Amino acid sequence: METQTKQPKSKYTLWIWILSIVIPVAVAILFTVRIPGVERMGFLPPIYASVNALTAAVLIIALYHIKQGNRNAHETFMKLAIGLSVLFLLMYVVYHMTSDSTKFGDTNADGLVSEIESQALGAIRYVYYLLLITHITLSVTVIPFVLVTYVRAIRGDFKMHKKIARITFPLWLYVAVTGVIVFLMISPYYPT
Repeated sequence: METQTKQPKSKYTLWIWILSIVIPVAVAILFTVRIPGVERMGFLPPIYASVNALTAAVLIIALYHIKQGNRNAHETFMKLAIGLSVLFLLMYVVYHMTSDSTKFGDTNADGLVSEIESQALGAIRYVYYLLLITHITLSVTVIPFVLVTYVRAIRGDFKMHKKIARITFPLWLYVAVTGVIVFLMISPYYPT
């Protein structure tokens, strides 16, 4: 990423803190809001799952380019990955503002997972919930990592950028990939 005039760290630090707190809090609050008069947007989950898959691919392509020494292509793909993550988040929030959460294993779509439905799932439910919990937790955790990594690049501090990117990359990739897996696992239970 291009070196820009050095900005005070405190300016970036303040924005990183603000965004790292405001984004998850806003998403949590918006989950409680329903848009009146708007029908369930059931077409969104496969789209935002695809955006997650595309994000994972873009992250890998960006890594490839920086390993090849192509900083400009790396920067372009990283900006695209950030843009895709924002797009995912917007679609995810809109979907949940128009739809009730789907319960994993709710085969009759009554909004409850009965004992029989739960037993039919077997051990796969533990895999699903482990992936879901780690996905959600790391999706919140990765926000400041992405922001700090990005800021270090735009400030031209490539040594520190590279150091934190070694942590940010696998976290972000995990979030993108598990988002797709969680979608694939729960998609049979979406109401039609």
